[in-house]
Amino acid sequence: MAHVKRNVFDLTGKVALITGANSGLGLGWAHGVAEAGGDVVIWGRRADKNEEAAEALREYGGRVFAQAIDVADEGQVRRGFAEAVEAMGRVDGFVANAGINTRPESFLHMTSEQYHELLGINLHGAFYGIQEAVRHMKERFDREGVGGSIVTCGSLTVVAGVPRIQHYSASKGALATITRSIAVEFGPYDIRANMVMPGRIATELGAATRRNIAATGDRHSVIPMGRGGVPEDCAGIVTYLLSDAARYHTGTTIAVDGGLSIALR
Repeated sequence: MAHVKRNVFDLTGKVALITGANSGLGLGWAHGVAEAGGDVVIWGRRADKNEEAAEALREYGGRVFAQAIDVADEGQVRRGFAEAVEAMGRVDGFVANAGINTRPESFLHMTSEQYHELLGINLHGAFYGIQEAVRHMKERFDREGVGGSIVTCGSLTVVAGVPRIQHYSASKGALATITRSIAVEFGPYDIRANMVMPGRIATELGAATRRNIAATGDRHSVIPMGRGGVPEDCAGIVTYLLSDAARYHTGTTIAVDGGLSIALR
């Protein structure tokens, strides 16, 4: 009897909600999902940039729903998620990507305002969205026997120390532990949770890094692959984690960094 061939990476029929998806890594991940046949919900604070991103994503032929959401506002997140479910029918995958970074002169110059503002977006904003997604996925499992996939955007700061961004490191380290805990608590409901840790990726958030690279000339020489990354380099891993190919993959942190995290420097 011949085996039936199927593409386990195909996201046709699946809906992914991606926060911070109108630019940078989030938009790159949204392109990966749409190219794999999935429908996309994009969240971003600016409606004009959301619509610009949505127009590009619609060229793949799938459904795209854009919402102006500030993830630091719990009420906006909870209402927005409900509206997304109503518009799209369900959410199969949730990607917590929205984030900011600031780099004070030193840790000693970091203000409490900088600290709390960053955690409000990067950590608390992720928590609000993840909680809504897990609640929705558990309800679907109880009703239909179908769970879902949670993907969080981490950072190499989860595994390495970086000067002057202790607040950023704290947000990503905490998010990594939340991700693992969700994988354990909600695995019985077919809900998977994994973190992707991008390396030096050229995004708007990484503008300061790009300026530093330009100033030092060969900073990329410490990366085994010899170059910095672009959002497209990270698209495949998120598509995989949202797909049926990853149905037994949960609780991990995955570095996509050109080998930077394993290099002796």
